[in-house]
Amino acid sequence: MFNKILIANRGEIACRVIKTARRMGIRTVAVYSEADANARHVRLADEAVLLGPAAARESYLVADKIVDACKRTGAQAVHPGYGFLSENADFADALAANGIAFIGPPASAIRAMGSKSEAKKLMGKAAVPLTPGYHGDDQTPELLHKEADAISYPVLIKAAAGGGGKGMRLVEKSEDFPDALASCKREAISSFGDDHVLIEKYITKPRHIEIQVFADTQGDCVYLFERDCSVQRRHQKVLEEAPAPGMTDARRHEMGKAAVAAAKAVGYVGAGTVEFIANQDGSFYFMEMNTRLQVEHPVTEMITGQDLVEWQLRVAAGQPLPLAQEQLQIRGHALEARIYAEDANKGFLPSTGMLVRLSPPAESLNIRVDTGVEEGDEITPFYDPMIAKLIVWDEHRDAALARMRKALTDYQVAGVTTNIDFLSRLVACPAFAIADLDTGLIERQKDFLFPATQAVPRDTVLVATVGELLWEQHAARQAAKACGDPYSPWHARDGWRMNLSSARTISFRDGDTLVDAQVRYQRDHWQITLNGQTTLARGKKLDGDRFAVELDDRRLIASVVAVDDKRSVFLQGATHTLLRDDPLHRVDAGDSHGGGLTAPMPGKVVALLAQPGQTVDKGTPLLILEAMKMEHTITAPTAGTIKAFCYAAGEQVSDGAALVEFAEQA
Repeated sequence: MFNKILIANRGEIACRVIKTARRMGIRTVAVYSEADANARHVRLADEAVLLGPAAARESYLVADKIVDACKRTGAQAVHPGYGFLSENADFADALAANGIAFIGPPASAIRAMGSKSEAKKLMGKAAVPLTPGYHGDDQTPELLHKEADAISYPVLIKAAAGGGGKGMRLVEKSEDFPDALASCKREAISSFGDDHVLIEKYITKPRHIEIQVFADTQGDCVYLFERDCSVQRRHQKVLEEAPAPGMTDARRHEMGKAAVAAAKAVGYVGAGTVEFIANQDGSFYFMEMNTRLQVEHPVTEMITGQDLVEWQLRVAAGQPLPLAQEQLQIRGHALEARIYAEDANKGFLPSTGMLVRLSPPAESLNIRVDTGVEEGDEITPFYDPMIAKLIVWDEHRDAALARMRKALTDYQVAGVTTNIDFLSRLVACPAFAIADLDTGLIERQKDFLFPATQAVPRDTVLVATVGELLWEQHAARQAAKACGDPYSPWHARDGWRMNLSSARTISFRDGDTLVDAQVRYQRDHWQITLNGQTTLARGKKLDGDRFAVELDDRRLIASVVAVDDKRSVFLQGATHTLLRDDPLHRVDAGDSHGGGLTAPMPGKVVALLAQPGQTVDKGTPLLILEAMKMEHTITAPTAGTIKAFCYAAGEQVSDGAALVEFAEQA
């Protein structure tokens, strides 16, 4: 067994590998970019090596730097995690040439499965079921368009070297194909350095089911059952579960047998995932093989009781598989939800900022949290905005769903926008609850998942108001302690006035709506009036940002986290955000940017889609902004004229930067 390994990755997967290595008595070396200098995986590892600047192509993707780090630290093997260099055959070869073990498959297997088109040919020879499509080398746009027309729409354009849902476009009709192809090729070249694509028939209402396989150097290969990854957005997984609902033993055996055949066809070693598109009638087709450990591997670990990272380490060290196929069993049901810094109500737009509050549910035998960040860390625009993977297990699916719902209500994050509320609606969605699953579930259930914006509940505003008052009192007491006369009445924030009670207004903004809480100070409580209704309120500051609040005859425990003018209120399992409004600093919203369109997040302009002087309609695409490896199209907010673009293609922009000088149509 190895004494020291280097982990050529970051975030939660690096932390995950460190956890197993530490349990096995193996020392770990982390690598990091300048942006990750204080990252959790760096803090957890036994030692760490700086690779370079924040951009992945100058740090995590530079194989020579990682090989050099191995030599300098004496690391005997490299665990690539997922993403970055995990499926780079040249990297595996470079390690082998320097006598360093690669904790993954042989370079030949990576190459065989790295091209989706070549993989399809191999799978056809191995009698693995295939989806109708074009996987040829001729990449002229005209031929690709012709092939798509011949397959019949809808079709899916996929980057041959792709993964992680990137470099994929769904095309519904022939006239949309050229633009979709161009966009797909741009994203493919940016993410993978290769714009080769393949085209496949898009199966209506498909399920995405993958089989976990594992092979050793002795020629043995097993499958550790399946995961259902059907719940997706932008072709990226949102929820995963194991086993797949409705899976029969016969179908599981058939799919497992096909997955093992796929692995053996390329001489596979280590952990791999064979992904299938499954029809509602039970038929299935090979989609691709990921030659690495998957993001969703924890659900497999939870139902099998196996540590797949330990299996990886043992196999890479030349040991046989820990268990034979007949020794593997399924117990219970597991679900995984990916907690992201993103705004689900704005097209899952990534969010950046400091994690001012990060309080996950307590871990137990039933709840697991895999994360690469801690409270006080920052979500940057340089990498994937995942905060954590929340995994739950129970004896059956309904019980696991209940645990997930409760765990999500217990998850508190402030400082960035998250998808937690969206995930809570998703697991409560009737279609998901009854396992009516397919890759279009989110779109199909959008009315339930994206309800019309509702006003923040009255209790939330009351709690936020009490929180403001209690924080003021706390600050006053602290200031009093530091002065020469701590008992001076001038330090009090009790609203005392001679012969009358003091009154004031505390204002918040709920979106575009101004909410005024009228506060009248009483001897031992406050009278708070909202929309003409008065509530008697009391409160007490507890530890940190937690408060005990009495509203009339009800007692509540809540947290109010303040970040600049933002107030995140955690109350009864729900999270709501208000903006503290200062009347002295109000500005007409229409004057802030002089009519310019602004960047919703830091990123890079990859394409300008219109011309200065052009008159456009509302919704016309103006430019494409790339952030966190995803393309975001900026459109005209209304009819008008483009006066000028503020940035050229290829230039970086900061959050909130004006992108377009735009004149609205009179």
